[in-house]
Amino acid sequence: MIRLTQIKLPLDHNDNALVAVILKKLKIGRAELIDYKIARRGYDARDNNDIKFVYTLHVETKQDKALLGRFRRDRNISAAPDLGYEYVAEAPYTLTQRPIIIGLGPCGLFAALILAQMGFRPIVLERGKPVRERTKDTFGFWRKGVLNPESNVQFGEGGAGTFSDGKLYSQVKRNRRYALKVKQEFVESGAAEEILYVSKPHIGTLRLVKIVEEMRNRIIDLGGEIRFGAKVADLLIDEGKMRGVVLADGEELLSDHVVLAVGHSARDTFEMLHQKGVYIEPKPFSIGFRIEHPQTVIDACRLGNFAKHPALGAADYKLVHHAENGRTVYSFCMCPGGTVVAAASEEGGVVTNGMSHYSRAERNANAGIVVGITPEDYGEHPLGGIALQRELEQRAFVLGGSDYSAPGQTVGDFLAARPSTELGSVAPSYTPGVRPADLSSVLPDYAIAAIREAIPAFNKQIDGYAMDDAIMTAVETRTSSPIRIKRGDDRQSLNVEGLYPAGEGAGYAGGILSAGIDGIRTAEAVAISIVDSATYA
Repeated sequence: MIRLTQIKLPLDHNDNALVAVILKKLKIGRAELIDYKIARRGYDARDNNDIKFVYTLHVETKQDKALLGRFRRDRNISAAPDLGYEYVAEAPYTLTQRPIIIGLGPCGLFAALILAQMGFRPIVLERGKPVRERTKDTFGFWRKGVLNPESNVQFGEGGAGTFSDGKLYSQVKRNRRYALKVKQEFVESGAAEEILYVSKPHIGTLRLVKIVEEMRNRIIDLGGEIRFGAKVADLLIDEGKMRGVVLADGEELLSDHVVLAVGHSARDTFEMLHQKGVYIEPKPFSIGFRIEHPQTVIDACRLGNFAKHPALGAADYKLVHHAENGRTVYSFCMCPGGTVVAAASEEGGVVTNGMSHYSRAERNANAGIVVGITPEDYGEHPLGGIALQRELEQRAFVLGGSDYSAPGQTVGDFLAARPSTELGSVAPSYTPGVRPADLSSVLPDYAIAAIREAIPAFNKQIDGYAMDDAIMTAVETRTSSPIRIKRGDDRQSLNVEGLYPAGEGAGYAGGILSAGIDGIRTAEAVAISIVDSATYA
């Protein structure tokens, strides 16, 4: 097939416009065109008074080879890449021991699905509940302030990504074949087909619930086994080799191949791994607040006259500022038309995060405004970052009134370094509630100084970002894992053979897409290892 790039069309173009452009670009007649599909669709908003869709198309004609030769000097016409996924192995008929996967977030979900598709019948151990029961617990916490430490935004089927914007894009440009496989599996399980080609695909929370359920059913239909309420309390390690796991109820499950896909908030599991001697090192992560603006402010700045255009939806943003004190401040997990959610997983702590439904129709835009930190800030102990997260979350809990309300401050008050005693026109979306406070007591001084410097700088890019009534809530600490469970080229732990650290919790992903990709690649490594051991047995 032929790949055509940089095809620009008005937002309101008709269905025939793409065909007309293809025929003109390739200088062929309609009879020569066999088929085409949209490989990517984004939009160019550099001039927000003249926004256009930008397409990449994969085209099939009756003379592909000749046309590729004729246009070989045109940088926007080339051979379409083959991004089809091929399985690396097939389970041997002599398979006697099933691989174990710990965690059913995006990484564990895709590791389990791929292993099941290759015939390895994985056993998945999830400490939390099925996604629909978990959703009831999570919404109950938001309404009533009653936290279930084993069933919340962080723990349960679908992982933390279930209660987010459902974004399926990443900063990583490699692994396109794997990224497409992740999206195709989501579509196969009920996601809209547009996620295969829009430049910033998202699924939305409520749709993710149904999709995760369908993926679980597919794993089971392929011979996989999924256990809920199955918390792993210990690992069985013999002379540096995995032999199985021990559940909290004392049951032992034996396997020489264990995928560790626990997510970034499994602090008790990290402590257990450290005690067992699994090699762990601290890693950088970020801390900060959630900031909310009226979505209309973001739309007007980013989309100009095209604000509210149905083809564009709610506008997003991405901002970075390098502060004078050497800190980097940036927007994180921006949720257009969304809400700020209570994301605590431990009693006595307040954690904020962002979420959007597919429609992105809520009145506020929200994003993390966070500051990068390193082990130098919290000590070189492997679990030092966890200790800092816990300390900041407990500060926020107390400042918010010790009932899981979040402390909040208007941007005007924050920049003026005065406590907020009341909130303004931007109503915070966080539940159970928001209590006016002085957020400068929650984060370290260097983080407060950097954020105070960044907000006026961001206002130069988004007019209204520094509006007095914009609201910030504390505290955002779960931006990424504070540890890395190091692994080698074979994706196994550096010092425990057969243990495969993967996904966000292990420090190798950041978001649904990258976690899914890491799950697939880890499943491949497990499959190859099992087949090799069966071959040489």
